[in-house]
Amino acid sequence: MSSITPLLSSPGRELLAHWEHEGAFRSLSPMDLALAIRSQVADPEVASAIASQLQLRTQAEKKFGSLARTLLWTRDGYEQATRWVVARLHAQRFLDSGAHHIGDLGCGIGADSFAFARAGMRVTSFDINDEALAAASANLSAFPSCHAEKRDVTTLRGEDFHAYGFDALFADPARRTGKQGGSKRITSPEDWSPSLDRVLGWEDSIPHLGVKVAPGIPYDLIPEHFHAQWASVDGDLLEAALWTPELAPEGAGRSASVITDDQVHTLIDPQTQAANSQPRQAECGPLDSYLFEPDSAVIRSGTVACLAEQMGAHLVSESIAYLSAPTLCTTPFASAFEVIDHVNLRVKNIQQVLRALNVGRVEIKKRGADIQPEALRKSLKLKGDAEAVIIATRIGGAHRAIIARRISGGEA
Repeated sequence: MSSITPLLSSPGRELLAHWEHEGAFRSLSPMDLALAIRSQVADPEVASAIASQLQLRTQAEKKFGSLARTLLWTRDGYEQATRWVVARLHAQRFLDSGAHHIGDLGCGIGADSFAFARAGMRVTSFDINDEALAAASANLSAFPSCHAEKRDVTTLRGEDFHAYGFDALFADPARRTGKQGGSKRITSPEDWSPSLDRVLGWEDSIPHLGVKVAPGIPYDLIPEHFHAQWASVDGDLLEAALWTPELAPEGAGRSASVITDDQVHTLIDPQTQAANSQPRQAECGPLDSYLFEPDSAVIRSGTVACLAEQMGAHLVSESIAYLSAPTLCTTPFASAFEVIDHVNLRVKNIQQVLRALNVGRVEIKKRGADIQPEALRKSLKLKGDAEAVIIATRIGGAHRAIIARRISGGEA
């Protein structure tokens, strides 16, 4: 029996609602919570399902905010679900394109389906996993025109899509083995379920096609006429998504969507007009007064050169994504640091600078340098009161340690 099943009927449904309303679970340890629920219901499966669901909802608040407490979750579903702010962006693309009936292929617990439904579109969601389907069905139950059903999406063809009346498709190929297989990541797009090639071929039947893929997808696997967008939320790189021309008003190419505090910032390189083209190379120059670390979505999308041009900055070493400029430029697309000094990447040299600055706490970052941050931290043996950032990287061809101060967004 699915762990969701006991929550779909009495007494599990009512007890779960009771615990949500009371809110007492937040102050209880997992053991105390299990014992408290067990005292209210005789069936251990029902008690276990309620305790697990309360804990999963608490974890899912990181992705869905308060809405997480209104949905049903599975462990795999939580790990694979799209963040709510990103799911809303997906939904907006379909809405703006005029889509009416979306086939959500590999829906999991229905996070994106829920966003599509909330935006007013009809959704038919497919998944092969019974537990995920139970959650997705419950999560879509408030929308009469939406439902989830069991289908192996790897077998679906164009005639199936037309039979359902779809005018748009959203696909999220399985990229993990699931909990029974150890939840291991599947790296090769040919081994995804369904494979990337198969999913991309669905464009021939339904031109409105969006595909959620791993952020590390190589450019040469993306059709040149697609638009590929990498998304990060509060500094965490989450996904790349591929969009056919009908869903991409930006046109073909690549972009970065950087989301901070629910504010969406998009960086598009107008000189990159094919999704599979190689990224442009930014100019290199010396280390200046300020150093900038581009967001991971910017780096993955190959828009570092575009960002450098917008900021009036340059790389400090070819192929390493640190930018530098003589003046401070605040941007949502990069973290900023004020350069204090830079020395050889040796413990003794770094110690001398930090002790002179009375530094006792350091944040250590590295890119293009083979060091172990924790080993370096222990070797420094710092005792001061001030804070600093050590950035281990290359300047030109030489390994250096940049001593810097992180600049907060409100300092400019």
